[in-house]
Amino acid sequence: MTVVSDFGLLLRSGGVALALDVRGGGLPTVVHWGPDLGDLDAVGFGALADAGIASVAASEVDEPVQLSLLPEHSRGWLGQPGISGSRDGSAWSPRFTTTGARLDGKRLDVLADTGIASPAEARASGRTLVSCGAGRVVFEASDRVAGLGLELTVELTESGVVRCRAVLENLEPTPYRLDELLLCLPVPPFAAETLDFAGRWGRERAAQRQQVGVGLHRREGRHGRTGLDAATLLFAGEPGFGFASGEVWGVHTAWSGNHVHQLERDLGGRLLLGGGELLLPGEIVLEPGDRYTSPWVYGVHGNGLDEAARRVHRLLRARQQHPRSPRPVTLNTWEAVYFDHDFDVLAELAELAASVGVERFVLDDGWFGGRRNDRAGLGDWTVSSEVWPDGLHPLVDRVRGLGMQFGLWVEPEMVNPDSELARSHPEWIMSARDGWPVESRHQQVLDLAHPGCYAHIRDALVALLDEYDISYLKWDHNRDLVDAGSGPGRRPGVHRQTAAFYRLVDELKARYPHLEIESCSSGGGRVDLGALERTDRVWVSDNNDPLDRGDINRWTTQLVPPELMGTHIASARSHTTGRTHSLSYRAITALFGHLGIETDLRRADDAELAELADWVALHRRHRELLHDGDLVRLDHPDTSLSLEGVVAHDRSRALYAYSSRARSPLAGAGRIRLPGLAPHRDYRVEPVRLGEQPDAGDRPAWWDSGRLVLTGAALGSAGVAMPALHPEQAVVLEVTAVDAEVFADLPGGDQGTS
Repeated sequence: MTVVSDFGLLLRSGGVALALDVRGGGLPTVVHWGPDLGDLDAVGFGALADAGIASVAASEVDEPVQLSLLPEHSRGWLGQPGISGSRDGSAWSPRFTTTGARLDGKRLDVLADTGIASPAEARASGRTLVSCGAGRVVFEASDRVAGLGLELTVELTESGVVRCRAVLENLEPTPYRLDELLLCLPVPPFAAETLDFAGRWGRERAAQRQQVGVGLHRREGRHGRTGLDAATLLFAGEPGFGFASGEVWGVHTAWSGNHVHQLERDLGGRLLLGGGELLLPGEIVLEPGDRYTSPWVYGVHGNGLDEAARRVHRLLRARQQHPRSPRPVTLNTWEAVYFDHDFDVLAELAELAASVGVERFVLDDGWFGGRRNDRAGLGDWTVSSEVWPDGLHPLVDRVRGLGMQFGLWVEPEMVNPDSELARSHPEWIMSARDGWPVESRHQQVLDLAHPGCYAHIRDALVALLDEYDISYLKWDHNRDLVDAGSGPGRRPGVHRQTAAFYRLVDELKARYPHLEIESCSSGGGRVDLGALERTDRVWVSDNNDPLDRGDINRWTTQLVPPELMGTHIASARSHTTGRTHSLSYRAITALFGHLGIETDLRRADDAELAELADWVALHRRHRELLHDGDLVRLDHPDTSLSLEGVVAHDRSRALYAYSSRARSPLAGAGRIRLPGLAPHRDYRVEPVRLGEQPDAGDRPAWWDSGRLVLTGAALGSAGVAMPALHPEQAVVLEVTAVDAEVFADLPGGDQGTS
């Protein structure tokens, strides 16, 4: 087989290009990640690579610093290295040589250390170019001096999302302690503004922006779970970037335990986005032959945040395990009954739920052991004979008889100290010292890495799933991990705990292929692509107040498509904030996700139940569009106003929600653009006339005529006058291409041609 000392790889898909260069046998460097550059031959690729080599700045090393996906200190990079670790102080600065590469399983070449010492000599050695569409390339590399082997996977997906992962192997007979492994992607120096997220309970994914300076912007998650304040995504982009414009590059670490997102600019102006697992001291010690596999780190590019979000949505929707059936409208019992479980009450609630169009009924906390409040019983996963003397069968049978699926709340990773499980097996509680960690929500954390503990929890869940017709588990995780030691040595255990959570979910899903699982963690504390690899929904927040949820939902869609987001119609008076809102405002806020209801329907009068049924019917009528269309969000200088929408892929129809969050300083909003439509098609715009409507004097002239027809160009550029809404009020617009209406009226016609 031919030995190739220097080659390039060009991947192009979804409007994105990823160009990788291997020079002199080193690890691959990214010479371009961003908009598709079109076809390149080997000469053009070489010119592209050479054009990115900067001059040597004063007081730097004498060769231009070339940054690989794992930046190496040994090659002159003085920022955060890709790999930090050592053998008791030695082998701490690795320098890898690439020895092989495979593209989609096919071996590309055999690479050898040719002795080429500089990029200039590498350029002179000649280059081979491999060009393709979407694909996955696996590079094999080693450092004989440090005794480390490396397998580096880089993939460009069909949707244009980049992801990478590393496997590090100890090739020596002595242990190697790994402290950190970060995978990094370069971004252009003009990406001078960042966006990431923070938050707290009930206010997750709060956006924050800042200018990029020299040094390290590092977001660490040390909660033992993704965290309520997680960065979620870290973007760098052109100053002033928004939903519709401005190039952005983002990174996401797909890991549900401790993790890192970071952006670093060095004195030479180089800018790197990176991510990886945050390892606790001594958490990963590789014995001879051991391997560590990093989480996937995702990179997403877009011209505006909406394009970046749509690429991630398309990636997730293309997965084999992505939910294909219509997402069932769900009622969760928590805010209706809390811990007060009574068959007659719950049966009445189920009947009312079925009458308004609910398709899945979920029994929340309080059904098991001694769990009459949040201070006892957690971990005892047997149905309470005190509350349910005949088991859950009567309720399950009633729910199933009403044509609904039955779901159940569980929190398998946690335990109350006041429980039979904690009294029987105190050694199964995670702790870094002799005593237990400080309590949180009256809970401790079970050590799922302990084989006996894992088997006990698995078998308890299996027993429930075998006995009852359960279609859905709401899987909660209600506290951070503090002093999370594992095993007799009380070693740091977050990595092993996260892997055990994944293994447990995977095992249950394999055994019960039709079981759906929601990732819930004090609300939105475990929202990441690691959790979503194996679950079917995330609970966005425990806060259903529509005023707060508007923001939380808007930014959660930056990573998660609407059909995977639990968005529930709240109680009239918010359980979380105490604010009171109209049913229409609560319903419109929940409409654009996986719709649910979180209120006591027994307190609703006939008019409210009828309106609720109408909102559920509207969602079900548009569910295919809402759960498969393209997300659009409006940039508007008045932050009291917002518009979100979903547009069909073929641009035949769209649904928009326009809302007023607060009293605007202006008397009217003027014309509001409706983005995402096909410019040359004619569209009919109609208000959805459900629930609370704008006052007569606040409606624009076209509103009461019922129908307005304009081109997509006019709607997207000039826009339409909107009602002057009161604070915390919203309306929905239904937009349909006129030609799509004609096709729909024809025998056998469909909507979807243009």
